Amino acid sequence: MISSFEGTNIYTKDTAALAAFYSEVLGIPIPFEGYGNFDGAKIGFDKKQPGIIIWDATKWEKLTTGFVNLVFGCDNLDETYEQLKAKGLDCQPPVTMEYGGKEMNFRDPDGNHITLLEGAY
Repeated sequence: MISSFEGTNIYTKDTAALAAFYSEVLGIPIPFEGYGNFDGAKIGFDKKQPGIIIWDATKWEKLTTGFVNLVFGCDNLDETYEQLKAKGLDCQPPVTMEYGGKEMNFRDPDGNHITLLEGAY
């Protein structure tokens, strides 16, 4: 049976650029840079934990299907918002949600939805 969650696959036409967005703009480590020439890369906080796996759509002949929403936690979302704005990210300020946590939503360069969350769901 299923024993673990490995991560979420995203297929893109520019793996290196999308990996750079997650690592350089959002500050998420790249514990695995793929099999040469950025055929794929894992974005996450530890190679052995689940992460986002970015694959070269032109090589692997896959397309992004369905709606993808990646959710990341933050200790201080207001501070994170200011840091991301300083890096040139076009995003709206965080809002306090009905459940009491704060959220900020934007898209990566390929149009995938990203939610930054402060506080539990």
